Amino acid sequence: MDENPNKEAWNKAIQLLSRREYSYKELSQKLARSIEGADLDSVLQSLEEDGYLSDQRFCESFVRMRVGQGHGLIRIRFDLKQKGIASELLASCLEGLDIDWFVQAEELYRRKYRESLADKDFKERSKRMRFMSQRGFSIDEIQFAIEQVANDEC
Repeated sequence: MDENPNKEAWNKAIQLLSRREYSYKELSQKLARSIEGADLDSVLQSLEEDGYLSDQRFCESFVRMRVGQGHGLIRIRFDLKQKGIASELLASCLEGLDIDWFVQAEELYRRKYRESLADKDFKERSKRMRFMSQRGFSIDEIQFAIEQVANDEC
């Protein structure tokens, strides 16, 4: 291809960003796999300066999406760390979103488990707690959700 590698990287990045938000690290890795010889750092910095690439915007979008899918803070924090988002940035994103993780855990629990745990055995309780834990909720949030559902049925 006759095109300048930096221009090719810029065009590919714009194409990717037109579909969804990406973190700096995620986009860098994706471009590195498909484009050789480009100065990716300068291309990505240019995209940031022009407002096309924003870790803040990506973080907010990602958190909203994962909360909608029923994920808890622990899982979201882990996934964002994998995508190169700093803990401080996540904290600032969460301030603006005002999410009650106990309510989120209760809503997921109610959607997943329609019947009460009162007449279930230890094995079923462990299974439910493991599911909620894998979704990223803390033990306190899981206990709260189980108790709320049990109290509603009494």
